[in-house]
Amino acid sequence: MFPAHERRAIPEIVGEVGLLVEVASADFTGTLVGITARDVTLRDRRGRTRHFARTPGAFIVDDRRVTLLFAPADREVATPTVQVTASGSTAVTQDARVARPSRIFVEGIHDAQLLEQVWGDDFRTAGVVVEPVHGADDLARHVAAFAPSATRRLAVLLDHLTVGTKEFRLKQAIDNPHVLIVGHRFVDIFAAVKPERLGLEAWPDVPRGEDYKTGLATRLGYADATALFRAVAAVAQNWTDFDQSLIRSVEEALDFVTLEDYAP
Repeated sequence: MFPAHERRAIPEIVGEVGLLVEVASADFTGTLVGITARDVTLRDRRGRTRHFARTPGAFIVDDRRVTLLFAPADREVATPTVQVTASGSTAVTQDARVARPSRIFVEGIHDAQLLEQVWGDDFRTAGVVVEPVHGADDLARHVAAFAPSATRRLAVLLDHLTVGTKEFRLKQAIDNPHVLIVGHRFVDIFAAVKPERLGLEAWPDVPRGEDYKTGLATRLGYADATALFRAVAAVAQNWTDFDQSLIRSVEEALDFVTLEDYAP
């Protein structure tokens, strides 16, 4: 181990508009469109805009972790005054697109409602319908009934998609190049909302075999799962209110079902 003074310093570069930047701690790459003393604003290939704290070593440029420097006063780069949606995408002034045949399936109505609150503008702009299937147990039947094809893609967003879970086995059982199954690590989408948004240090544990939403509501002092959902929906208004695993999965699903838009 080298002494601290001998360790290679993280290089510093001036944040110039047009610079291609990757965020070291998040699955996001985009062109730098704005920088301030506190934040860096990036826009990806789909026009989605994200703001990240300008912390030392937080970004990757040309495969090197770097610190982005705020330009001197005589060369300030102002963050552009653009309207963004709750998902961080650049707002566009156009009518909703006619729904395409491709779809995104989610497990339940709460999933659909929370996604609508944040990504609704993106779905309408892309012409993508989000459809709840009311549980994952019959996923194979729902997929077969949908009849996915090259022009009729299907993305599925599952809760609790980790190795060894029921959802993981359901994913493994579906082998179709026109179907993408993604998900997050939480038992329910409620817990994909950052707990601090509700004033919690962490979501409480609910024993296996107990209804998860009801268990959460009981432990948090809500009358029932419906009351808890209202509280969750009230604070989950923006993409920054969710865990990165859900954000990444929703954006992967949206990319997949609109893939023809980017075909050469």
